[in-house]
Amino acid sequence: MTETTSTTAVAPAPRGPARQAEAGPGVATAPAPERHRRDIEGLRAVAVLLVVAYHCGVPYLTGGYVGVDVFFVISGFLITGLLLREAGRTGTVSIPRFYARRAMRLLPASTVVVVATVAASALWLPPLRLPDLFSDALHTTIYSMNWRMAAVGTDYLNAGADPSPLQHFWSLAVEEQFYLVWPLLLLILVRRGGRGRGLVTALAVLTAGSLLFSVWQTRHNAGWAYFGAHTRAWELGVGALLAVGATRLARLGTGASRALTGCGLTAIVVAALGFTAATPFPGYAALLPVLGAAAVIAGGCAGRPGLLGLPVLQGVGRLSYSWYLWHWPALLIAPYAFGRDLAGRERVAVALGALLLAGLTYALVENPVRHLAALRDRPWRGLGVGAALSLTAAGLCALITFTVAHASGVNSYRAAPLTDAGRLQQSLAAATTIPAVPSNLTPKLTVAVKDKPHYYREKCNGAFDDPEVKTPCEYGDLASPTTVVLFGDSHAGQWFPAMEIIARQRHWKLAIVAKSACSAADTLIYLDQLKREFTECVQWRRAAWQRIRSLHPAMVIMASTAPSNEALKVTGTQDRAWVEGWKRSVDAVSGPGTTVYFMNDTPWQAGPVPDCLSAHLKDPQVCTRRRAIAVNVPQRRELVMAAVRAKGVRIIDPLPWFCTASRCPSIVGNLLVYRDQHHVTTSYSRFLAPLLSAQLKP
Repeated sequence: MTETTSTTAVAPAPRGPARQAEAGPGVATAPAPERHRRDIEGLRAVAVLLVVAYHCGVPYLTGGYVGVDVFFVISGFLITGLLLREAGRTGTVSIPRFYARRAMRLLPASTVVVVATVAASALWLPPLRLPDLFSDALHTTIYSMNWRMAAVGTDYLNAGADPSPLQHFWSLAVEEQFYLVWPLLLLILVRRGGRGRGLVTALAVLTAGSLLFSVWQTRHNAGWAYFGAHTRAWELGVGALLAVGATRLARLGTGASRALTGCGLTAIVVAALGFTAATPFPGYAALLPVLGAAAVIAGGCAGRPGLLGLPVLQGVGRLSYSWYLWHWPALLIAPYAFGRDLAGRERVAVALGALLLAGLTYALVENPVRHLAALRDRPWRGLGVGAALSLTAAGLCALITFTVAHASGVNSYRAAPLTDAGRLQQSLAAATTIPAVPSNLTPKLTVAVKDKPHYYREKCNGAFDDPEVKTPCEYGDLASPTTVVLFGDSHAGQWFPAMEIIARQRHWKLAIVAKSACSAADTLIYLDQLKREFTECVQWRRAAWQRIRSLHPAMVIMASTAPSNEALKVTGTQDRAWVEGWKRSVDAVSGPGTTVYFMNDTPWQAGPVPDCLSAHLKDPQVCTRRRAIAVNVPQRRELVMAAVRAKGVRIIDPLPWFCTASRCPSIVGNLLVYRDQHHVTTSYSRFLAPLLSAQLKP
């Protein structure tokens, strides 16, 4: 979110010679006196209401996230105005004083919210989430949450994880990273006699460069573009440019002022109603809310707040920072506290409860601390208190995490080790009645999320935006004349541990040709992580076909996530599109002497299994799923299998290795079956090697 400086800006400019005398020779050195901007306070209210409504799932506001962009423009305008006024009064900019003000304005409230969020999470969230949340808390204290969110958000193997209650701190991180650079640059310009034109030129170049980079990166990797300071800096830059020209804007007439304000608000509302989670953002799309916010601020420079001056908006605007901090953790934790998903009205009620917390935080923490003369007038003391607050937050969060980790107790139940694949059906039946999570569970819940096949560490799985097929990525008996290819997405990759054992036992050379989220079927899909068509998948798949044909394999095992995504640019039904896509891919990898296998997909659980089990150590059956639900798109699966079987492909259906006739357990014997919602652990994959080997007959 978030500008947090008081809503003061330049006053309306006097006319004629008096104005010229006041302005002096340079914009940066003679700003007009400050005044309270009621229109900006109201605009803050609009911004936070949009964000909160979006997170509550209010109908039609599918683009309410643009409220954050409005905050960025406000922040750039107010902070730059503050710096320019200081430069005009003193001829310089005090960097320690600037950062002390920021620390005293931001850290008291954020420290309270971070510690309270970690404490509430310790009470109600699955215990396994506490270590990650602690890491999130540490990232908030050093204002780097945006980079953490970018890294996590673009990790396909972490895509099923629930959102962090602290992830909204990413916007604060973007602002503070911008202000690591901008005050220093302004100081350099001022000391070099920075006149208005030089300041405007430098700022315009930085703003334009950031915008161009934002457009480029949104097209190529939307996750990094969304959270990056480099791709958001232009939004703060637009506000900064407004601050530089605010004295001229103060001369606007009534008609022009109202027109700018009205058009700006309309642009923001159109973006909030018209954008969706699928909109490539920020990129070009962010221009609409950013320029809308700029127009509102520009119109208000003439001193006419209009509807934005309504008392209710003024009240919400004052609490906007604290409400932004409180609303997201409240909405994330409340369903766990109530033990169920919340309806729309209930989510709104929770958000209003967060507004009450915001009022208390503003009255008892945020407002009193920032007005302490002992800190405000002594910058280094303020910086020291800010550092102490960050260390206090980190220490308290560490204490809470450590206490919870050592207070969960030890489970005495031990399961018989799962060793005999020939008795798997009996083991599956017994798994539906186990009394607790075994103390000898393999892998442990705490490390399950990292239990990935080792070919990931060896860079044999490219990033989303990388269309290259990684080579050689060969395992087993590298001198063998018999080559076997495992081809598909991460649901093919989950069979790598079993296939590696089989390759060694049967003296095969195993080549892994896999790309996360990229089905072996010849289709084009939309990828949420990139916010666009997954064109790299199409390029990769065609290169993969060539790679496979060049190996002249004895066998190709094709496996992918059950096709529940919508194929794009198709004629006819989705079922037909996926069937035809699989048939084309089978033809592409088939050749003389090559036996092609198709593996049906594995079941999907309701959510991340390790998290669920950590919250139900004494009742693991809560984390199992009925087979009828766990096996998604069953009709499409059957159609695909029938179509490829007709082309001579051999079918391997692993569902009997995971489910009884009615249920699909998450633990079998002492083995954890899933490392997340739907990927199989390496331990269980290895255990299934004998059963898979029996199906492979070159």
